[in-house]
Amino acid sequence: MSDISVTIIDRHGHPHQVEAPTDMNMNLMELVRAYELAPEGTIGVCGGMAMCASCQCYVLSPHALPGKSDEEEAMLSEAFYVRDASRLGCQIHLTQELNGLEVELAPEGS
Repeated sequence: MSDISVTIIDRHGHPHQVEAPTDMNMNLMELVRAYELAPEGTIGVCGGMAMCASCQCYVLSPHALPGKSDEEEAMLSEAFYVRDASRLGCQIHLTQELNGLEVELAPEGS
């Protein structure tokens, strides 16, 4: 098993360095839920279908991420608190290339 290290800043501004498996096809939203870094029912409301923006986050590290899908672009265009570095956590799949990734969760109600 090959894990990567990810730093997630929760909605209270507290950083959490967590280990993430890369062999389970997990995404960032699922990782946040697994470590309970956001209250139940406030992240991943749509189940990771890019339909709610509850998992919006800001990518703080310079990692190259795959481009946004049309669905992700559309959802972010309707979300609140959007920044240039905004992404939907459900669309960021955890791979070896993302070792050291740093993200901040957007405020609730995104």
